[in-house]
Amino acid sequence: MEKQDYADINRAWNVAFGALLKPGFLLSVVDAAGKPNAMTIAWGFFGHAWGRTVVTIMVRPSRYSYHMLREVPEFTLNVPGPGLEAAVEFCGTKSGRDLDKLAACSLTPVPGRLVRSPALAECIMHFECRCVHENYLVPQDLDPDLIKPWYPQGDYHRFFFGEIVAAYGVPHPEALLGRL
Repeated sequence: MEKQDYADINRAWNVAFGALLKPGFLLSVVDAAGKPNAMTIAWGFFGHAWGRTVVTIMVRPSRYSYHMLREVPEFTLNVPGPGLEAAVEFCGTKSGRDLDKLAACSLTPVPGRLVRSPALAECIMHFECRCVHENYLVPQDLDPDLIKPWYPQGDYHRFFFGEIVAAYGVPHPEALLGRL
């Protein structure tokens, strides 16, 4: 399918928002040697900070992708289209420490345009991001009602703020998603 650039990040976000809710995005990262990995991201924030368009993702330190993201502070967020639900589920329940998730899901990494992390060819939209800030969730500042259901083992997320440096995808992804 033909891909197009999205000069209007806001339009791209409107299309992608439905996918973040369900089934989620596929986060793609690489380690210092260039080995890629993907994981499912279902929590995130898009907005403007420091005069830039940014996305904030949350990754737990126990995740394999976390260490890769710390080595190479760049990532792509890939919006899956119809038919990728099983891949999103798989990438959210298996670890890249144990297997090559991209190969297992028949996902094709393609070079990022402006970042080292690959985009995933089968996805309908891609956001390339460079980390501009990161910090830990502060447990004592979190609503106590959220700790038991989301952090019973104390594995608190780290927030990564990525400046969106490129956004592209199929010309009319909203038709594929049927969400707008």
